[in-house]
Amino acid sequence: MTEAPALALRDVRKNFGATEIIRGVTLDIAKGERHAIIGPNGAGKTTLFNLMSGRFPITSGEIALNGARIDGMPPQRINRLGLSRSFQITSIYHRLSVFENVRCSLLWSMGYRYSFWHMLPRQRALNQAAEHILEEINLAARRDTPAGLLSYAEQRALEIGITVAGGASVVLLDEPTAGMSHSETDYAMALIRRMTQGRTLVMVEHDMKVVFDLADTITVLVYGEVIASGPPATIRGNPAVQEAYLGQLAA
Repeated sequence: MTEAPALALRDVRKNFGATEIIRGVTLDIAKGERHAIIGPNGAGKTTLFNLMSGRFPITSGEIALNGARIDGMPPQRINRLGLSRSFQITSIYHRLSVFENVRCSLLWSMGYRYSFWHMLPRQRALNQAAEHILEEINLAARRDTPAGLLSYAEQRALEIGITVAGGASVVLLDEPTAGMSHSETDYAMALIRRMTQGRTLVMVEHDMKVVFDLADTITVLVYGEVIASGPPATIRGNPAVQEAYLGQLAA
């Protein structure tokens, strides 16, 4: 029996009123694959992320995570089934410390539910797991710093750590290197490689160096439709992609 894709979209459509934003996207993303979704501004890339993660309901079609239908589920339930995502705008608790941000992201996956009797500083396994993630994202030295005081690149690193902390098998990163310098981008790429090892990564990204260096497969979305999907070399040489997107960037 063929293994189910990590994510499978079948004729997924999304309308906002009379305006159709996603126009029949069908896509398989294999387990363990690093998959980039690219396209010009307004192509529907973030909307597609919002559909995959349950933030927006689909208008029609099907979305499956590891073979199980997830369209129609709320985001928190999809997350608990193994899909986690970041956002274009950094989403962290600015007043909590770096350590507390990471620890919060671990609570559900480590069995902590809604309770008032757990004294978190006494939860040894939980705190050790949080410390380990801080080491992984190179923020151990900033452990007690309020997250809002981190540099932009550090905040993005923290958000990546939060996104993978719960043990999700599928990780969605929305423009993880946006606004970074060349050196910060190189650092972020190495971090993403390390933190998503053994997981399925789906990312929206405008930096073509990041896309072609990181992705195993690239899908090109234009006006809500997939015009091409395949390995980086195939996408780079695709005339339709060059005309619709890569040529615009080069110009």
